[in-house]
Amino acid sequence: MKKVYNSFILILILAVLISCAEKEKGKETVVASRMKNDIIGTWQLVYGEIKTADSLEIKNLSNTEFIKILNKDHFAFFNQVKGSTEGFYGGAGTYTLEGNAYVEQLDYIGVNELRGHKFPFTIEIKGDTLIQSGIEDVPEVGIKRHIVEKYIRIK
Repeated sequence: MKKVYNSFILILILAVLISCAEKEKGKETVVASRMKNDIIGTWQLVYGEIKTADSLEIKNLSNTEFIKILNKDHFAFFNQVKGSTEGFYGGAGTYTLEGNAYVEQLDYIGVNELRGHKFPFTIEIKGDTLIQSGIEDVPEVGIKRHIVEKYIRIK
């Protein structure tokens, strides 16, 4: 009888541990799903910095409009000097998001060497602000820099 009781206690403890593990896994899935839903929208760049080996540049956005649009698996960005047709550029592609690891694959861009390149970033969403940071490394065009970009949701 004591063996049966001990076996029952052991099974009960294992069931509780498995249940806790499943809840934790489910919680991670919910957090990842929430991040995926939170990132969808239209975002305007309000701050940008570029660090290279020996310099730090803070982007002057006073005369520029930079918009990023994200749906469930694609992104697009557009930059335009306010009130002008000069300085317009854009790009688009697909992205993956796992937790806060965000990777853009740039498929549509006017620079051939950037086409198909993957850019890994870390993202964070605080209220209506999306913060994206990471290293852009494209030796073919001489790019190696760390960027931090802050966007506010406009839609």
